[in-house]
Amino acid sequence: MNFKSLLRKVTPYVAFLFYRTLLATWKVEIHESDDLKRCLKDGSQMVYAHWHGDELGLVFLLPRYRASAIVSTSADGEIMDKVVHLLGATTSRGSSTRGGVSVIRGILRLAKDGIRPSVAIDGPKGPRHKAKPGVFEIAKLTGGEIFPLTVTCSKAWTFHKSWNKAYLPKPFARLVVVWGPALPTIPRDVDAHDPSLASRLEIAMAAAEQQARRILAGT
Repeated sequence: MNFKSLLRKVTPYVAFLFYRTLLATWKVEIHESDDLKRCLKDGSQMVYAHWHGDELGLVFLLPRYRASAIVSTSADGEIMDKVVHLLGATTSRGSSTRGGVSVIRGILRLAKDGIRPSVAIDGPKGPRHKAKPGVFEIAKLTGGEIFPLTVTCSKAWTFHKSWNKAYLPKPFARLVVVWGPALPTIPRDVDAHDPSLASRLEIAMAAAEQQARRILAGT
């Protein structure tokens, strides 16, 4: 085994240990909407909607909410895929531009076991904070309500060169996670590209973000 292969094998474990160490220092507050509590109690199918860039502040919640992450088929995605599994969650591999069919198959297979998809709704390449049709297609196929999911934190390292401005909360950061009210299920005959769907979800995401910021600021 050459050094490059060894590094590729070791990196996910190093990333996982680093992340778990950070996680142990975070103060996390989770605020669930009444709709989410209802669906969790009923065991209903759901689709969790979040923005690209928030993943590192949310990925530890996947096992708790029986969620699966959609992870790209890139080299970086390979690392994330392993880290997610080490955290005790599942993944579907692919994106809307590459591996789209396989990721949908994976989501539907996991949905049969009660695993809910967690979708970065402005991916895979943006524009940032603009909802794409993929989340609505997934909601139609699974029959699940869409739940806005946001997180904000008191201090973080931000990767400014990334298009999504991804960030990683710093040690001892305070994180506020907010689940907004559900968006209704989407009938099969509704076009996932309907701009009104994207607008409604973006408004719901903004409201959840504002709530998280107010809680973090103590207002």
